[in-house]
Formats: sequence, C-alpha cells, structure tokens
Amino acid sequence: MAAAGLFFAFALDALRGLFRRPWQFREFVQQAWFVSSVSILPAALVSVPFGAVIALQLGSLVRQLGAQSFTGAAAVLAVVREAGPIVTALIIAGAGGSAICADLGARKIREELDAMQVLGIDPLHRLVAPRIAATMLVAVLLNGLVSVVGVCGGYFFNVVLQGGTPGAYLASFQALGQPPDLVVGEIKALVFGAVAALVASYKGMTAKGGPKGVGDAVNQSVVITFMLLFALNFVITAVYFQIVPQKGS
Repeated sequence: MAAAGLFFAFALDALRGLFRRPWQFREFVQQAWFVSSVSILPAALVSVPFGAVIALQLGSLVRQLGAQSFTGAAAVLAVVREAGPIVTALIIAGAGGSAICADLGARKIREELDAMQVLGIDPLHRLVAPRIAATMLVAVLLNGLVSVVGVCGGYFFNVVLQGGTPGAYLASFQALGQPPDLVVGEIKALVFGAVAALVASYKGMTAKGGPKGVGDAVNQSVVITFMLLFALNFVITAVYFQIVPQKGS
C-alpha cells in the first residue's frame, strides 16, 4: 500500500506539471518523435494479425449462428473499441515505456536528477511532464493507425478468405456502429498512454542498485503497466456500456 500511495502522489505531481509554465516544448517534440519512431512499425505489424484473428473467429461464429450479415459490425467494433487501444497500449508500454524508464533510471543512478534538484530544477516538470504529454499524443495517433490497419486486415480476411460480401461487411458496421465507439477507443488510448508514461517514469526515477536496478525497474514497469491497462480497460468498457446506449438493443 505504501508503494501505491507513493505512486499516486507521484502521478498527481507529474500531471500537475503538465500545466506549469514554462512548457518544455522542445523536450516534448523530441520525446514524441522518439516514442513514435519505436512504436509505429511494431504496432502496424501486430494490428494485422489481431484484425485477421478477430475476423476469422467472428466469421466462423456468425456463420454457425446464421448471422453472416453482422460480421462486419462485430469485427470492426471489436477492433475499434477493444483490440486497437489494447494493441496501442502494449506497444507503447513495451517499446516507449521501457525506453523512458531506462533513460530516467540511468539519470537516477548517475545522480543527474539529484543535481537538477540542487540547481532548483524540478525533474517532474522538466523531464516527466513532456514525456507524459508526448506518450499520450502518440498513443492517440497510434490508436487511429492500429484501428485502420486492423479493420483493413479484417476486411481482407473476411471477404477474400471466407467469401464474405463486401457490401454486407460495410453496411452492418454502419447499422450498428456509432461515433461514441470511436471516441471511447481514443479515450482508452489517451488514458493508457498516460498510465504507461507515469509507471515508466516512476519506476525509472526510483531505481536503485546500479545498472542491475535499472534493468529490474524496466521489467517491473512493463509488467505493472500491462496489469493496470487490462484493469482500466475493463473499467472504461463497463462505464461506457452503462452510459452510451447501443444500437439494436
């Protein structure tokens, strides 16, 4: 519980630093470019099998139920609402978050963070806040890319491999899909990006024990982020279904 309390206090201080001036715009741009450069290609490659597996599984299921006309809606909604944000979060945490943790952990064991505090520079405002903002921005943009690639992959596998009808695939999504489905996907990506950056920054800035401690902090940050993301995904999805009425219900 003590560790959870310390992380919560750290998160509040770091998020408060997002609104403090002067804003570290140069650091923000550098971190956004770095996180996007290490995340775009893996996310695009992972989203294709995700969309394909969802399309193949749902296509087989709805065929058994005699509801082939709803394959497009089920596959697209699954990708946009669930698979897209999850893939984005996993890539951001595994690639970007681990790099952020390693960078801040190295600064910690070299006592650079202590030197900044001695000089009157707040590391949370100077280093952590730009990384949080950059990760949130990249997560939102990356979620759009993952959703597009996943939907295109699901369309290809359903129409080409399973003999589905292109018109029915698109029409069913238009009949059941709605703008809040896309909005909740982007909200999930935004929250997941913030959580990944906060956990990585916290574990990096509290690393101890030299290089081995930094490596342990990176491993712990990835595992903790994955656990938090799946829990948050469940909570956000449950709240969404309670607030937004679904079409056809």
